[in-house]
Amino acid sequence: MQHLIEEIETEWIPLRDGRRLAVRLFLPRSAHRQPAPVVLEYIPYRRRDGTRIGDEAMHRWFAAAGYACARVDIAGMGDSDGLIEDEYVRREQDDGLEVIEWLARQPWSSGSVGMIGISWGGFNGLQIAARRPPALKAVISLCSTVDRYHGDVHYTGGCLNEENLEWGGYFFTMNGFPPDPDIVGNDRWRAMWRHRIDHARLAPADWLEHQRRDTFWQHGSVIEDWSAIQVPVLAVSGWADGYTAAVFELVEHLHVPCKGIVGPWGHKYPQDGVPGPAIGFLQEATRWWDKWLRDIDSGVDTDPAMRLWLQASHEPRGHIPERAGSWVHFDQWSPARELTLRLAHGSLVSDDPGSDAKAPTMPASHSSICSPQTVGLGAGQWCAYGLGKIAPELPLDQRADDAGSLTYDGEMLAAPLHLAGGPVVRLRVSSDQPQALVAVRLNAVHADGTSERLSYGVLNLCHRDSHEHPSALTPGVEYDVTVEMKAIAQTVPAGQRLRVAISTSYWPMIWPSPHPATITVHEQASRIELPAHATVHHSPADIFQPPEDAVHGPITALRNGHETRHIVRDLGARRTEFIAARDDGLYVIDDIGTEQSFTRVRTSSIVDGEPLSARATVECRATYRRGEWNVRIESDLVLSCDAATFRITGRLSAYEGDAIFAERRFERSIPRDHL
Repeated sequence: MQHLIEEIETEWIPLRDGRRLAVRLFLPRSAHRQPAPVVLEYIPYRRRDGTRIGDEAMHRWFAAAGYACARVDIAGMGDSDGLIEDEYVRREQDDGLEVIEWLARQPWSSGSVGMIGISWGGFNGLQIAARRPPALKAVISLCSTVDRYHGDVHYTGGCLNEENLEWGGYFFTMNGFPPDPDIVGNDRWRAMWRHRIDHARLAPADWLEHQRRDTFWQHGSVIEDWSAIQVPVLAVSGWADGYTAAVFELVEHLHVPCKGIVGPWGHKYPQDGVPGPAIGFLQEATRWWDKWLRDIDSGVDTDPAMRLWLQASHEPRGHIPERAGSWVHFDQWSPARELTLRLAHGSLVSDDPGSDAKAPTMPASHSSICSPQTVGLGAGQWCAYGLGKIAPELPLDQRADDAGSLTYDGEMLAAPLHLAGGPVVRLRVSSDQPQALVAVRLNAVHADGTSERLSYGVLNLCHRDSHEHPSALTPGVEYDVTVEMKAIAQTVPAGQRLRVAISTSYWPMIWPSPHPATITVHEQASRIELPAHATVHHSPADIFQPPEDAVHGPITALRNGHETRHIVRDLGARRTEFIAARDDGLYVIDDIGTEQSFTRVRTSSIVDGEPLSARATVECRATYRRGEWNVRIESDLVLSCDAATFRITGRLSAYEGDAIFAERRFERSIPRDHL
């Protein structure tokens, strides 16, 4: 394969304001005589060393298939000039428009450009498509969102997601990463490094300043104008990923060709997908490029609208290498909720005359709950991705969380139940506090009592009417609220039963309400609507080819990576700690001689019955070393609160050798806004 491509380690893309962006190019050798379409990946994660291995495995493969590939560092990241101001800012998009224009006019380019990316690169592919650069002809967006408020790491259902701090800790640390002296020059790298640190922002605090869906979040949310995207989109995610919803929303709402794929994976490219099975995603992506960048009839325009991995029941564990199931497809996709079950006296009942779970003749009832603060310890990670695998990040047996929740159980299923789509729960609730949250889980209860989470949703009840205009609850007043749950595709086998579990906490994933709240569920007006399908269309076993990629450059591992999750309970202090530790190991990228490492530890703690005791810390450490170049970047963030205010502190320290090179310290107090 290598003889078919030419690689340019660093080329510079000049911008109109004088800045330059660093790009690594993977070109078909034939492109100099027969110009090729271009595939662009435009992200902040250091093409020189941060994503080098994955870039080579993917972009070499595309280049051998006849596509010129450009892996560009966003301004202020990697070796690119300038500063990174925040996520997805207008300038990033403007720069992207110039990048596409530059790529389209290169002599080895046919003038047609496609964008591909996962997470950040999936976001900005959609955002830049909405800006309609003429040369951009198609997008492949993986693990992304269409709504930066409701569908990203910051807020979930109007509640503060603790990933705001965990991801924020990494992003904060990235502000302190230096450029590579071998690329930008020994005469420039220190000045560039200091410039970045001097202008670093405490981004998690900036995000916390915007606790409702205001113009800050509306910017970059393509849900604001679906018609702005005028190029075909392939949308991809996994059931263990945090960004599953975007696939369904894009397929449902875009007015251009759009196809969706959701596998069993976490936050990974599907050729490396875990839990497996992985698929031949690079071949699938090439079919997309062939159609929309080359006008070759590859058949993608007649593919089903949605291809989903229909998961089988399994024993819940924090990590599984492969998820049993099968591929199913839907030629057309629209939300369908064909089974409604009402909540009544601890049961799930149906008004359907043909149902085995008929509503008993009983008076209207209500049930109340004030959950322990630690309900949610079995939730797993909002967005699981791990170290090239899924670390112990998946949902556990839910029985412990169920014990602190209101539970409603259905009858034992007499036949398999196929679910595909997003469940919705409609509740009539009242609260004894002006601020409260509700977390709802849909579980499958096995014959032995194991409780397997199928889906979940959370809602800040102050956001019951909208995320733009929250309002306090009036204690004792009944409200009708809707909780949207995460999309699923799973078969619940005969012999199991469904369970709806309702709690007033979901820690540590969700930051708690300021005071313990007792929620009353008025059951006569409460129900769950399930995306049940009487039949599903099973896809051929060979719907996807086996996974392939190119050979990447060698690396030498000096210390293996690992990832752990621990729960520590201090019985005397009634304090629970949840500790998530990630160590990427220590390794050398042999082709460039760079030794590097990265570690991150997130610690969340809370005291029983005291939501204002909630505290979270994130500590990161990164090192880069090659010859005399020896740098270290450290950061720590601390988030705490009282009833009226969030407090967040941050430290960003950069070292050259053992000497401090630069340091920034931050402290912010931010009023709570119905949160």
